[in-house]
Amino acid sequence: MGNVAKLFSVSDEQLAEILARVREELPTTEALLLGKPQAGKSSIVRGITGVSPEIIGQGFRPHTQNTQRYAYPSEELPLLVFTDTVGLGDTRRDTQELVAELVEDLNVETRRARILILTVKITDFATDTLQEIARQLRQQHPEIPCLLAITCLHDLYAPQVEDHPEYPPEFEEVQRVAQALEASFAGCYDAVVCLDFTLEEDGFTPVFYGLEALRDAIADLLPEAEARAIHELLDDGMTQQLGDLYRDVARRYILAFSVMAATMAAVPLPFATMPVLTTLQVSLVGMIGRLYGQTLSPSQAGGVVSAIAGGFLAQLVGRELIKFIPGLGSALAASWAAAYTWALGEGACVYFGDLMGGKTPDPQKIQAAMNEAFDAAKRRFRDHSMDGNDP
Repeated sequence: MGNVAKLFSVSDEQLAEILARVREELPTTEALLLGKPQAGKSSIVRGITGVSPEIIGQGFRPHTQNTQRYAYPSEELPLLVFTDTVGLGDTRRDTQELVAELVEDLNVETRRARILILTVKITDFATDTLQEIARQLRQQHPEIPCLLAITCLHDLYAPQVEDHPEYPPEFEEVQRVAQALEASFAGCYDAVVCLDFTLEEDGFTPVFYGLEALRDAIADLLPEAEARAIHELLDDGMTQQLGDLYRDVARRYILAFSVMAATMAAVPLPFATMPVLTTLQVSLVGMIGRLYGQTLSPSQAGGVVSAIAGGFLAQLVGRELIKFIPGLGSALAASWAAAYTWALGEGACVYFGDLMGGKTPDPQKIQAAMNEAFDAAKRRFRDHSMDGNDP
């Protein structure tokens, strides 16, 4: 049985080939975040991606000695790559060493569009080191656009102000200090934007104050394809579009596994093929998980199958019992097996898509997606079976 199951696995090479083809067509932007700790760099990532602070914190990985990198939504299919400078402002760090490291990284040729985001807290006037780094990077790579992001505006609100005003803020103190910071970084940036990205518990509305201005500023500085991707990312419909991108890749696996499931289920012996089908379906869920950036062991993949497919257990048993019907039973069982495998794959896409977006998977949404996919796939595979065609 184990040897048969191996026939239904998909190799790392096949997965890499599919992902490589998609990456070739995906407009990817690398944003280099330059600023001190607590200047709002992670908040900018959170505002652009919509991902929770916890997920963002776990997503950054060491890139070089002085930088960390976070690919959104995953390393396999990155739409955005954030490179964060760490330790900036630490007097023990050598500024020239950091500049040399950043320049070396930027010298590497890449097809990605790049943008430098200087992140400065509005109450921070000790920015000499950041100014020097920005000027040297500008001198070495004038072709890379630079955005000056002035953050934490509410730190200068008057005591009686309890919420954000209409954007942009016209408070005299905020405007005066922002203009002073702009002047201190003169010649280092192409555009400037004022932001105040807070947490919900801070009580400010909106949480992402200035998000549309950030979107427009970034879009104006990027090539057309990347600008359109960033603009859509910050629109309400982008989450669905991004999910569709991953689902389109996943469906290449789902189709292949569904055909294999139908072939196995056609064996006219009730329950004999269930262990192999279960192994097949667990393998499919594991592959989809890897596509969405989740590495699962077989037992973990089996747990996901149980979690998302509980409502289909009765249908699964009923499908096997149909085999007792002479002649017609196996054909119907094959179409049901294919449809169930397809529905399971679609449910897994919803499940892992929620995880990738920093959300708790919604059982009702998963079940609704599986029900819809199961009904549509059942008709599709049944019609093809009756026509004598391959799915």
